[in-house]
Amino acid sequence: MSETKYIGKVIYDSKVLIDLTGDTIVPENLDQGITAHDKSGKQIVGTSTKDSDTSDATVTVAEMLEGKTSYARGVKLTGSMPNNGGASEFISTKSQKITVPLGFHDGSGKISIADTEQEKIIGSNIKQGITILGVEGEYAGESANLQSKTVTPSSTMQTVQADDGYDALSSVVVNAISYTETNNSAGGITVTIGA
Repeated sequence: MSETKYIGKVIYDSKVLIDLTGDTIVPENLDQGITAHDKSGKQIVGTSTKDSDTSDATVTVAEMLEGKTSYARGVKLTGSMPNNGGASEFISTKSQKITVPLGFHDGSGKISIADTEQEKIIGSNIKQGITILGVEGEYAGESANLQSKTVTPSSTMQTVQADDGYDALSSVVVNAISYTETNNSAGGITVTIGA
């Protein structure tokens, strides 16, 4: 059975009317379902779906946003990376450490010192010569508001502190423990301590 031959070149009166012999089109380079002729003149039907060769792709589902899909290494992938958007955190203690969660961040999130803590970081609350987070200390102690207190011992423990509005105690006077002797009805003496 002889091989079918196709017309790939047409010459009329020494003039080349059609010449397909230099064409390089093949079915895999032609859109799927589109017809054309190859360099031999044979009609071909395109098979290309414009897919890329993804065999060397390195993406993993953890690197793709959750719910998004793609194809790599011949398989469909569905992302699992959480979308954290603009997550924000606040530091409220000196030793606090913020763990940045795994996932996508849109760039609008912030980690900052809590407002209530920022309000305390002012020059008048910081000793002169000390700088904390860019705030230079101004407090030298000369304007401290000190309080003097007097306490009386009792049978229970007491904690003596300055009242609100005072910086500290300047002195604490501890009264003597009271001691009294009185005659009792039995003809002896009753000693009362601390009453």
